[in-house]
Amino acid sequence: QVQLVESGGGLVQAGGSLRLSCAASGSRFANNDMAWYRQAPGKQREFVARITTGFTSNYADSVKGRFTISRDNAKNTVYLQMNSLNAEDTAVYYCNKGVIFSRGTFYPGNDWGQGTQVTVSS
Repeated sequence: QVQLVESGGGLVQAGGSLRLSCAASGSRFANNDMAWYRQAPGKQREFVARITTGFTSNYADSVKGRFTISRDNAKNTVYLQMNSLNAEDTAVYYCNKGVIFSRGTFYPGNDWGQGTQVTVSS
């Protein structure tokens, strides 16, 4: 059974930075595309970023140029570096394993972490 554990969230002022981590247990981490999603209060969960097994990355337009996704297969960990944060980035951030891109949409896999809260104060 795959377990995903996020960390690194917290309270930060607008314009600041945070780095999220997601540690995955189990084997075959390197064989899966990984993604970050987020859910703000009262809103649906939305795609943030994806990194493929070949280290290609994709981003939602709202975070492009500010966020960077990366992975370390030796540590079974995926990261999300978030810079120039603003109040609209406030959300619970979730790690996802097995995301699939089809017809312009990123469909999440079945495995989710518990989420980590990011709060940006203005």
